[in-house]
Amino acid sequence: MSNFKEDLMKVKAFAFDVDGVLSAQIIPMHPSGEPMRTANIKDGFAVQLAVKLGYPITIITGGNTEAVRKRYENLGVTSIYMGASEKMIHFNDWLEKNDLKAEEVLYMGDDLPDYPVMKRVGIPVCPSDAVEEIKSLCKYISDRKGGEGCVRDVMEQVLRAHGKWALDYKW
Repeated sequence: MSNFKEDLMKVKAFAFDVDGVLSAQIIPMHPSGEPMRTANIKDGFAVQLAVKLGYPITIITGGNTEAVRKRYENLGVTSIYMGASEKMIHFNDWLEKNDLKAEEVLYMGDDLPDYPVMKRVGIPVCPSDAVEEIKSLCKYISDRKGGEGCVRDVMEQVLRAHGKWALDYKW
């Protein structure tokens, strides 16, 4: 079994689900029927920093709302797959477009639609409130819940391991 801290050095790219990872699991509903997702500011900082540092990042979500697309585009993410009922198709497309290997990717998911991709990636991770089937696959379980800084947690660990965390970044 590999050591998680050593595995961080292998990470060349990040992939994330939205609901239950970048957004909390409890989502208020707008009167129009649209779910109104939350966004954690510290997660956003880590995402935009990793983009500036040149890490490929993708969002692969079953949701399909313009607010989600706009949020992550504003942070610099250019690879956003919305309405992704079969996440593996989109994941493979992203790998090919970015000349990446699955073992070089840290993927954070929280529920069963994430399972196939998480079985394939090199570094599967999840928030503390992920379902048990997902937790059983993970090399690391954040002590933070989805939407409450779990993305910042894992991204900061990777960037620190690579010597590229915020204090090392040339602003």
